[in-house]
Amino acid sequence: MDNHYSMKEITSITGITASALRYYEKEKILPFIERNQKGVRRYNDQNLEWIHFILALRSTNMSIAEIKWYVNLYHQGEETIEERRKLLHDHQQKVAEEVKLQQKYLKRISKKIALYDDVTTDLQTIACEIH
Repeated sequence: MDNHYSMKEITSITGITASALRYYEKEKILPFIERNQKGVRRYNDQNLEWIHFILALRSTNMSIAEIKWYVNLYHQGEETIEERRKLLHDHQQKVAEEVKLQQKYLKRISKKIALYDDVTTDLQTIACEIH
């Protein structure tokens, strides 16, 4: 049986804002949102999975347009699986390159911190020798 969540519960679980959820729904990025008789959104486990997936894509700099394209392909069914796979594979490659670049920058920052640590240690040593 599928769990059902309110918008407030979804925002608490995912950290995404209610306005972002409404925007994703309006842009048809977040498919299949049900509403009860009063028109209140009722999210289910499948919606929650989609939200986590969208967050992963957005957090790795996939554009809204690309996500919309992916969702559009998804709605077209199994015949688009290879195209969806390629889209995600291409994105994965971009993310891997970005991670590699970030690691390079992290090393540079770490080197600078190590230099400051050395200078601080030297200054402390000199201060101790003076006293």
